[in-house]
Amino acid sequence: MSYVRCQRCGRPTCPECQRQAAVGVHCVDCVAEAARAVPSTRTALGGVRHDGRPVVTLTLIGLCVVSFVLQLVLPSWTGRWLFSPILGFYEPWRFLTAAFLHSPGQYLHIVFNMVALWFVGPTLENTLGRARYITLYLVSAIGGSVGSVLLATATGSWATTSVGASGAVFGLFGAILVVSKRLGGDVRGILVLIGINLALGFVMANIAWQAHVGGLVTGGLLAAAYAYAPASRRRLVAVAAPVTLCAVLLVATLLTYGSVGAFD
Repeated sequence: MSYVRCQRCGRPTCPECQRQAAVGVHCVDCVAEAARAVPSTRTALGGVRHDGRPVVTLTLIGLCVVSFVLQLVLPSWTGRWLFSPILGFYEPWRFLTAAFLHSPGQYLHIVFNMVALWFVGPTLENTLGRARYITLYLVSAIGGSVGSVLLATATGSWATTSVGASGAVFGLFGAILVVSKRLGGDVRGILVLIGINLALGFVMANIAWQAHVGGLVTGGLLAAAYAYAPASRRRLVAVAAPVTLCAVLLVATLLTYGSVGAFD
C-alpha cells in the first residue's frame, strides 16, 4: 500500500506511477492532464509543431520499404498495384497504390526516392503540420498518375506501366518551393534541384516524366493554397483546397478518358 499522495489531486500513487514534479510528486493521470493543457506551438503557416521524429515521413518511408520487400518476395505484388493509364480506368485505386511501389530490379530507384523524401519531408511536415502534409503527399501522388493520363495520347503511353513515389516526391519539391518563397527563403537551390531532376526524366530512359510534371504541379498548387490562406481560414482551406483540387483532377481525367472513347 502506498503512503505517497499526488501533490495535485491528493490521491495515493504507487511507486511505479509516481512522477517527480517541480513541487512534490504527481500521479500519471495528472501528468497527462497537465500535458494536454499546455497550449500547442504553431508554425508560421499554422501547423502544429511536434517535437521529436517526423513520424509521418518515417511512416511513408516504412510503407515504401515494406512494399518493396513484398515486391521482391511476391512476384504478383507489383502487377497488382502498378499503374498505367489503361489500368487506371478499370481499377482507379492504382492512381495511388503505384506510389508505394518501385522497380524491383533497380535498387537505386527506391533509394533515390526515399532520400529525396527524407530531404524535404520533415521540413514540410513540421511547417504545414501532419494532417496537411500527408494530404499533400497523397494528393500529389494521385496528381502524378493523372499527369500520365493527361499526356498519354501525346506520348503514346496508354499502356505504359509505371511505379514509384516520384510523383509524390515532386509534389513535395513543388511544395517546398512555394513554402520557402512564402516564408522569404532563398529558393535558388530548390529551383536547381527541381530543374535537374526534371531534366533527367527527359534524357534518361524508363523514367515517367509525365508523373513528375503532374506531381510537381499538383503539389505546388496545393501548397500555395495552404501557404497563402488567411490565418482565420486555414482550417477551411485545409479541407476545401484538397477536395477542390481532387475534383479538378477527377474531371480532367474523365474528360481525357472520354476523348479517346473509353466510355463507349
